[in-house]
Amino acid sequence: MNKSQPAKLALEDGTIFNGFSFGATGEVDGEVCFNTSMTGYQEILTDPSYRGQILTMTYTQIGNYGVNREDMESDTVHMSGFIVRENCRRMSNFRANQTLEDFLKEKNVVGMTGIDTRALVRRLRSAGSMRGVLSTEDLDDASLIAKAKSSPGLVGRDLISEVMPKESKVWSEKLSHWVKLADKQRRELSIETADLHVVALDFGMKWNIPRHLQDTGCKVTVLPGTATAEEVLSHNPDGIFLSNGPGDPEPLTAQIETIQNLLGKKPIFGICLGHQLLSLACGAKTFKLKFGHRGANQPVMDTETSKVEITSQNHGFAVEEESLPDCLEITHRNLNDNTVAGVKHKELPAFSVQYHPEASAGPHDSEYLFQRFRELMLATKQQEPVA
Repeated sequence: MNKSQPAKLALEDGTIFNGFSFGATGEVDGEVCFNTSMTGYQEILTDPSYRGQILTMTYTQIGNYGVNREDMESDTVHMSGFIVRENCRRMSNFRANQTLEDFLKEKNVVGMTGIDTRALVRRLRSAGSMRGVLSTEDLDDASLIAKAKSSPGLVGRDLISEVMPKESKVWSEKLSHWVKLADKQRRELSIETADLHVVALDFGMKWNIPRHLQDTGCKVTVLPGTATAEEVLSHNPDGIFLSNGPGDPEPLTAQIETIQNLLGKKPIFGICLGHQLLSLACGAKTFKLKFGHRGANQPVMDTETSKVEITSQNHGFAVEEESLPDCLEITHRNLNDNTVAGVKHKELPAFSVQYHPEASAGPHDSEYLFQRFRELMLATKQQEPVA
């Protein structure tokens, strides 16, 4: 950190936090939120779902193992700003090739360190996520508070257009050998032959998702989230994946209509924003959570087996249980607040979860969902009439 360069965070309720700049300098606004993960800051930084947000980490020391080229979840950093209690300037990991501070400078991300992140998190937990401004330039409290109050926030905003790819592509990268080295079950589930074809609608997809699909024996074609049902079906996929992504799902009317036109045509699997969009396409509603679910330690229960999974999550909106149509059945619940964490269609081959089974970073408890998607595609394929 640069102790000669002050930085300030202002919240819309008038709260001011004084710290020091690290990373890039400048001024950014966004919704201020927090993540409870102890590790995985590189994956968090490069998750496109953080678009439009200023993120603080609850764990005190961040940057201790540096940054490496293999653990990227997209090609850049999408969040507006990054706040930590202590930036560890000395990295210690044989895979690291860059310090966190240099990485933030390279990606032009404004960071702040040296504040009481516990106080910030307690305020957000009590009052809910708030709009804020993080600045190393304008250090006038009244000016920053006014800017925070005028920040657009996340509600009603379509942010996927800012993070999704512009063109389609065939995904070719499998899981890192480090994952397989550490995970015997993953090695046993890996399938070398790509005997199924998945079209992934990319609304801001983390790269570890298509890596898992590849590892489960799927050819993966990635299409921009604006693709129509006709464009998706023209690839003759065996299954359709709906990715994670940033922002409010309800303004995404074109994507909801596309999913409505795809239901029943091919098996569908959705994660996070994809879960919300699938639910909306079936007639449910969503609402904004008070402070969201963000961390690699979120407990979820499978309602069929009562098995509890520790999951990685990052979302600020959820599906409203009271609005669920008769065609959807709850399959998973978040045990922290009992919100809907997974649904499946009672008649059609479609299911989704409000968390990240691909982890990265996080536990691997929910990897079985990729195998479940594969089995659903195989079962549906066997039932299709031969042309």
